Amino acid sequence: MMETESSVYDSLEDLDLSSDYGSIYNPKTNVSKRSKLPLTGPQPTKRPRRNAALRGTPSPSSSHISSPPDPSQQQLSLSQGTPRKPSSRHVTRESEERQGISAKDIYDAVCSGKTAMVTVVEEWLSSYKQSQEAGLLVLINFIVQSCGCKGVVSREMFESMQNAEIICALTQEFSEDSANYPLTTPGPQLKRFKAGLCEFVRVLVRLCRNSLVYDEFLFPSLLALLTGLSDSQVRAFRHTSTLLAIKLMTGLVDVAVQVSAQLQTTQRQFDTEQSKKPHVQASDRLEELKGSIKKLQENKEELSFMMNATFRGVFVHRYRDQLPDIRAACIVELGLWLKTDPENFLKDEFLKYLGWTLHDRQSQVRLQCVRALQSLYQEKEFIGRLELFTSRFKERMLSMVLDKDPDVAVEAVNLLLMIQQNTEDVLNEEECGFIYPLVYASNQAVASAAGAFLYSKLKDLIAADSQEEEKIRHAAFFQIFIAFYLQSEFHEHGAYLVDSLWTAAGAELRDWDVMTALLLQDSGLMYEEEGVLLEIMMCAIRQAAEATRPVGRSQGKKNLSMKEKRIQEIDRGRITTHFIPILPQLLSKYSADAEMVALLLRAPLYFDLDMYSSTQGLEKHLDLLLSQICRIMKKHTDAAVLQACAKLASTLSSECYTFSSRACLVFSQLLDDLTECFNTYLSDLLQGTADRQGVYNSATALKRMAALSSGKDPTGWKLLGSCLDLLKSGIEALDFDTELMAAALKFAGFHLMWAKVNAVNSNPAEAELKLLKKEVHSFCRICQSCLSWDQIEIRDQAFELLCDLLLLYSAGSVRSEPALQTLVHLPSDSLRTELASFLLDHVFDDTENVNLDDAELEQNVVLLQKKRKQLAGYCKLVLYGVLDLSAATNIFKHYSKFFKDFGDIIKETLSKSKLINPIKCARIVCLTLQQLFSEMLTEDHDQQDITEIRELARRLALSFGVGLHRIREQLVALHLDGIRFAFRAAKDGDEEHPNVPFLEILSEFSFKLLPQDRAQLSAILKSECPSAALSWPPVRMYCRSFEPHSFKHKEPEEKGEAISSVVTSAAKQRRTTAQGSPSESSSSPSHLHTPALTSTVLKQTSKQPIATASDSASGLPELESEDDFSSGSHMRKVKQTKRGKAPSMQTSSKQASLDSRLSLLSLIEDDILERAESNGSGEDEPEIEDYESDHESEYALPSTRHTPISILDELFY
Repeated sequence: MMETESSVYDSLEDLDLSSDYGSIYNPKTNVSKRSKLPLTGPQPTKRPRRNAALRGTPSPSSSHISSPPDPSQQQLSLSQGTPRKPSSRHVTRESEERQGISAKDIYDAVCSGKTAMVTVVEEWLSSYKQSQEAGLLVLINFIVQSCGCKGVVSREMFESMQNAEIICALTQEFSEDSANYPLTTPGPQLKRFKAGLCEFVRVLVRLCRNSLVYDEFLFPSLLALLTGLSDSQVRAFRHTSTLLAIKLMTGLVDVAVQVSAQLQTTQRQFDTEQSKKPHVQASDRLEELKGSIKKLQENKEELSFMMNATFRGVFVHRYRDQLPDIRAACIVELGLWLKTDPENFLKDEFLKYLGWTLHDRQSQVRLQCVRALQSLYQEKEFIGRLELFTSRFKERMLSMVLDKDPDVAVEAVNLLLMIQQNTEDVLNEEECGFIYPLVYASNQAVASAAGAFLYSKLKDLIAADSQEEEKIRHAAFFQIFIAFYLQSEFHEHGAYLVDSLWTAAGAELRDWDVMTALLLQDSGLMYEEEGVLLEIMMCAIRQAAEATRPVGRSQGKKNLSMKEKRIQEIDRGRITTHFIPILPQLLSKYSADAEMVALLLRAPLYFDLDMYSSTQGLEKHLDLLLSQICRIMKKHTDAAVLQACAKLASTLSSECYTFSSRACLVFSQLLDDLTECFNTYLSDLLQGTADRQGVYNSATALKRMAALSSGKDPTGWKLLGSCLDLLKSGIEALDFDTELMAAALKFAGFHLMWAKVNAVNSNPAEAELKLLKKEVHSFCRICQSCLSWDQIEIRDQAFELLCDLLLLYSAGSVRSEPALQTLVHLPSDSLRTELASFLLDHVFDDTENVNLDDAELEQNVVLLQKKRKQLAGYCKLVLYGVLDLSAATNIFKHYSKFFKDFGDIIKETLSKSKLINPIKCARIVCLTLQQLFSEMLTEDHDQQDITEIRELARRLALSFGVGLHRIREQLVALHLDGIRFAFRAAKDGDEEHPNVPFLEILSEFSFKLLPQDRAQLSAILKSECPSAALSWPPVRMYCRSFEPHSFKHKEPEEKGEAISSVVTSAAKQRRTTAQGSPSESSSSPSHLHTPALTSTVLKQTSKQPIATASDSASGLPELESEDDFSSGSHMRKVKQTKRGKAPSMQTSSKQASLDSRLSLLSLIEDDILERAESNGSGEDEPEIEDYESDHESEYALPSTRHTPISILDELFY
């Protein structure tokens, strides 16, 4: 039995696919050998009475729309049929020959969406009952108008022409200028029209389900026409008719289900009546039931025939159409058929289409496929029938959690969650482990879906039954959750794990009682488990109190709704009420652990601190908290702990709280104690007689004071002079303690910053200002001398403090305070040189780190963050006028080489420099390249060096933007400086004009010039250079860069080979190849809108059958064996190729007219390309591939830099 079911997947669908204008499958076997596929049960025999009604109905074997492999034969078949009169057979707008509702009335009602559709359909049914042919003709013209066609099917055409001839005539009238049609109209009109069209079909079937469905004229004729239109070359016909046909089939499936239910009920009544004794039986009742059964069986047979014809004639061909919208619509309706009528459709022979489209190239098709499967797997009674499908396509469904489209990945995870919940042991632990890491993904939707999957698995592992108390279940959940977190490889990302589970496990993560109880109990958790639980608890507190997601998860700033704000206030109140009395206990228990204490000290920052004074009985807990902070400050020397204490002390001392005076008093006393400790050893330190213990005690005291001074004004303790003396003595003696010197530098720097703040807020005397300036000058000289030291901590601290102080005491900072002009401190030339040297030696260093373990990798991340901070500090000095704008050359020259680490900072600096002085910035860009070129000449000349400089020039040129008129003056100034530099007179003994090769670098900026500027620069070049130099290769190359053709995409040479120029736009890369080259458009879809008519005939050759124009975009393979399924989970990535021109074909005069119209309309795409070229700026644009890989998109881990999204704003402002 299993082999029989499995064979359904191992073979192709046995259908005649010879008429697939819009197919994406290029058959590899002879189509004539295909046999018909049995559909819903045994195929009913076709009754003779149906032949007349199905006039023109295309069948798999004979159809006027069918297309044999030979295009010429296809053209001949289209031309066959009843001949048309030249004068009366043209399709034109005509008035209807009857009174009543017209096609335009129905179309307007559908478009508006305001008319009751039942009224419209009932009015049409009334006219149809008066005249069937006239009513059907109105419906046909409504369909034609819904396709966007301006033609009309006349009564004469309807009576004398076959469907194929009618469609051919309508195709010739399809002369719209736009590729848009009603189903693709942008904006809300699209949704309104599509919804109205679907509603019209649904109401039509519902009102006809008891009568006209079985009249053997309306629906067979309608389906025959829709089947023919769905095979049309015209995309509008194909799309609209396919949607109508499958919607009609959906309605027929509903009717068929009702008929089957009625048949079963009637059959049971008949069996019950027949089982009665003969003298009790009612013969009239039996005859009535028997007649009802016969009629219902005929109705079921009629419906089965129409559904089979629609499935074969429309769905089988269109589910792999070129247009993704058509493929997606087919899959949506297939999902409805499978769920509505599982007895006839929920079989492997239909499920295979869902399995195949899981590999579709377009994300919208894959999305609809996954959603269709979700509707099936959520029904437990379907699980048994899906067993073979699940085993065959489980690997593909697992791989889709890494889909490039986040929406598809989310739905894939939800699908696997349904499978895991409704089946037993289908997903083993190894397969589930493929989903778990997604809880750390940067995409919030994917992470939340993975969090729901993880929560479901964790809940299944809890041993406690549902009758136990909630607290016990939550405690068991945390124990399993902690074990999972310890086993994962991403221990630093607790905030992202909590955010992923916030929706699914919100009740558990908000259970503060259980978490604190587990932390405070003496036994139960190991030390490592306590640390994990504490981190999870702090992440949950932040998530609840701030109602914001971690860095990288949020999509910009989002305003909370009133409901979210109310929930946030409730959560924050509960957190405050619970943790105010508990926090001192936790601090007391973990006071010796620096890491845990640093975490706990962040908790009050999320409290509603006003509750300390507004709630009775909580003031004692404030005193206890303040004493705990002081005790921790005196106990620990870890920088993270001291920083956490300082931040909390600054918050509690804020004047917005009524208890701030109490907090200020406590921390002032703490500073008094630390000052006294430091002063005790100060004299010995200055004399150099302090022992090791004294140095340690003074260093730790100064380190704690420096940490506190970051949030509290230390100027009242008058320690700046002592620190400066200590620093001077250490520098002179060259014998100092690193921690002591670093702490003294930091404290002195904060002291001077607070002094500037106090000077702004008060009116100090002139003498005080001069003294402060002298102290600033002295401190800057000390920091300058520290820049060349080998001690990294001191050197980095000195550089960062210099950047801050030079900016704080710059001329721009006191521009609005004339009384403070005395405080302006400008950097000396030697200091400018030292700062630039520091960048070169310690920020832009060339050390490469390979084969690093996790600990070294984490250290490198921290080091990179520190370098970025130092670079941003230097950039601020340039942008705010402390350093001259020309100092930016020290930054710009590293733009290309260090783009990965510092590209965003350098690019922002370059952008803001242009806002300050555009022309000067352009000349500085040229100066940067000149410096690099001069450095290259002083060393061994290497072609690789000039290539790297050209790459930098190319990046800098792209930074000027696309507004050529706006950047005109900048580019001209840059070129003039470059030309003068290239022909600068040589020094004595040097070769003549050594800088001429610089013109090769300068040519990278030529594509940004306007034509008139190119002519002027060319004349200036000839006047500047000697006449003999015009033949030198660099000069000739620079002159060629001014020629217009150098910026246009060159025409392909013979054999269809495209030769790219220096600058190639994406639109030009889509141009067709030379005549005679084979068409390669089937390799990938177009980036641009497809024209309204995509002619298959014009894109085929007569030598061999190839995929049609609509065959190529889907990329959906028809797998021919089981091996195709097992190896088909990874899709081959298709490179974009050029589109070739169609070969000429011999056609009849009638077909030539049609082909000429098709060829004319197919030029729409060329017009769009030409417009894109005329509007382009000439900037080099990267070629983008349309293919959406499912496996290249690994889940992205959140950034370990722990910086806000607006990192540049944080660095520069």
